Amino acid sequence: MRTLLLALLTLLPAGAATACTDSDDRPRVVVTTNILGDITREIVGDQADVTVLMKPNADPHSFGLSAVQAAELERADLVVFNGLGLEENVLRHVEAARESGVATFETGKAVDPLTFQAHDDGGPEEEAGQPDPHFWTDPDRVRKAAGLIADQVVEHVDGVDEKAIRANADRYDDQLADLTTWMEKSFDRIPEKQRALVTNHHVFGYLAERFGFRVIGAVIPSGTTLASPSSSDLRSLTQAMREAGARTVFADSSQPKRLAEVLRTELGGQVRVVELYSESLTEKGKGAGTYLQMMRANTTAMTDGLTGA
Repeated sequence: MRTLLLALLTLLPAGAATACTDSDDRPRVVVTTNILGDITREIVGDQADVTVLMKPNADPHSFGLSAVQAAELERADLVVFNGLGLEENVLRHVEAARESGVATFETGKAVDPLTFQAHDDGGPEEEAGQPDPHFWTDPDRVRKAAGLIADQVVEHVDGVDEKAIRANADRYDDQLADLTTWMEKSFDRIPEKQRALVTNHHVFGYLAERFGFRVIGAVIPSGTTLASPSSSDLRSLTQAMREAGARTVFADSSQPKRLAEVLRTELGGQVRVVELYSESLTEKGKGAGTYLQMMRANTTAMTDGLTGA
C-alpha cells in the first residue's frame, strides 16, 4: 500500500506539469484594439486563445502596454493590429514581435484605406494625404477585414480547424451584411441637406463616404485625439457649422466633452452634443460591448441627432 501511495504522489506533479504544457500549447492570437478583438473572437471562436490588449473605453491613440503584454506579443502565433498609425504607442512592440518571427497582420492597410482630405473638405490639413486608420466605421470594409483575418488564422495558427474558422467567418459575414442593410435604411430617414457631421476628431470619414454624409469638421482638427485645437481652429469650425446649418456635434462617449461644449458658447448655445462610441468598445452590457452593438447604437444616435428625434 505504501509503495502504491508513493507511486501516486510521484505521478501527480507530472500530471500537473502535463496540464500546464497542454494549456501553453494552445494556439494564441493577440489583437491590439478591442474593436478588432471582438471581430477576431467571432472568427476564431473556441479554436484558439484570443488576447485583446486594449481595455474597454480606452483610447487607441494613447493606450500603452505593460511588460507582460509586450511579452505576450512575442509568444503569439498571430498578431492582428489596426495599423495606419492608430495604435501609436504599441506599433513598436508589434514590430519587435514581427522581427522575432511572429506572423502579424495590419488590417487597415489591407482594406483599401482612405486618406485624410484637405482642411477645406473637412479633414485635418496637417495630415492631408495620410491614410485614415478608422476603417471600422464602414461595415463593408469590416466584412473584408473579417474574411482576411480568417485567412490569416488558417494560414498562420497551427492546430485550428479550418472548417470551423470558415463557418464562423460565414456566419459573421451574414451578420455584417444585415448590419449594412439596417444602417442604410436608418440613414434614409435623414434628409440630404442635414447629412453634415461634426465630431470630436476626424474619425467618420469611411462612414461618410459609404453612406453619403458630409464631414464639416472636428473640434480637434486631426485624425488623432493626441492633438489639441487652437482658437483659430474653433473659429474656423464654428464658421463652417454656421454656413452648413449644422447644430449637432458628435462626441466620443469615452472622452471628455469639454471641447465640444465650447461650441455651444461660440454658437449661442444652440449646439446639441450627442455621444457616440467611435474608437473603443465598452464593457459588456454598457451600450457597445461588441462591434455590432456599437454600430447600431451609433447609427441610432446619429439618425436621431440629425433629424431632431
